Amino acid sequence: MSETSTVVVGGGLAGIAAALRLSDAGHRVVLLEKRPRLGGAAFSFMRGDLSIDNGQHVFLRCCTAYQWFLARVGARDKVVLQSRLDIPVLSPDGRSARLRRTSRVPAPAHLGAALASYGVLGAGDRVRAARGALALRRLDPADPTLDMRTLGSYLRAHGQNDATIDALWGIVATATLNIDPDEASLALAAKVFRTGLLDTADAGDVGHAAVPLSRIHEDAAAKALANAGVEVLLDTGVRSVTPDGRVETDSANGARRFDCDGVVLAVPPSDAFAVAPELTSSRAARAQQLGTSPIVNVHVIYDRKVTDLPFAAAVRSPVQWFFDRTESSGLAAQRPNAQYLAITVSAATDVIDRPTRAVLDKFVPALSQLLPVAQRAEIVDAFVTRERQATFRQAAGTAALRPSAGDGPDGV
Repeated sequence: MSETSTVVVGGGLAGIAAALRLSDAGHRVVLLEKRPRLGGAAFSFMRGDLSIDNGQHVFLRCCTAYQWFLARVGARDKVVLQSRLDIPVLSPDGRSARLRRTSRVPAPAHLGAALASYGVLGAGDRVRAARGALALRRLDPADPTLDMRTLGSYLRAHGQNDATIDALWGIVATATLNIDPDEASLALAAKVFRTGLLDTADAGDVGHAAVPLSRIHEDAAAKALANAGVEVLLDTGVRSVTPDGRVETDSANGARRFDCDGVVLAVPPSDAFAVAPELTSSRAARAQQLGTSPIVNVHVIYDRKVTDLPFAAAVRSPVQWFFDRTESSGLAAQRPNAQYLAITVSAATDVIDRPTRAVLDKFVPALSQLLPVAQRAEIVDAFVTRERQATFRQAAGTAALRPSAGDGPDGV
């Protein structure tokens, strides 16, 4: 390999982005992925004639790194991004609200009208919510002391009650941090709320894929990598990585060894420590204590249209969010009158190991409580997908466990 050769281990979004940036900087890059595909935890698969995303993934306007990724792989036209934040919120008792920003109003006043009319909370709780927003906006996410507190404890200390936490703050916090507010790191929550909602008016506008995820994270990414000259080796597991830049792999085509100038481990901590045991004797070793948090998705296909909403959040319901995947899955072309909704359940520790039938029995009736038309519809298909290690567990105290780039073995 050349003098400026680099191996990237992991073909998820982080690995793809790293490989492209390295190639753009003039490095010769080899990307190794143990799966037979790119895309990591954001991918699609076929179920019959339908293309199914393993889970619903969204981004906000403030997610500039992901938007760079979309542009770099030529997939900007494969996503939709709201012109302004607008999140319908439903309750099984029939009440509803919208988290909608006011156009041409600076932050944080851009959410004032939405809070004032937030119909799933009473008038007193809406006032509390406004005070909570102002309190969160005063926080500095870089303050290391915040990581030792939970979001829930902070909100309660600033006048929030269970109603406001469950029906407002939890909608955003649970979905973005993948953990309950009473466990979530206040530092990470402050970053989410300030960056995504409170500092800039348009930062929280919601975007999502308009096509199956693999069209972006696999097909478009593979084309961009090929055009950049990156060698991509799929079905290639890494056996070991040494500090001097030796990478040994296994694949169906036999073992290979790479001697390179740099290695990027774009994999979960457990995988990184498994292939690079020298990390356990470095300052990075504390990352072994980072836990994981699961996400469960419940997919329901109805014989008719049951809602006009492209997506919605739910309160006082097991359903947290649901998304209309009728078009992107290909269902619209096959059954024009049918509708496919995907329920996303974050922080799904209590659900992840339940049998599929039990999960469906819990969430499908709950969805029909939110959407009365669904009660009269026939269910054509219903199934469950699970990501057991969807994210790291973003609990209080995790900032101290996350290593920096300089925390590897000496000299690396």
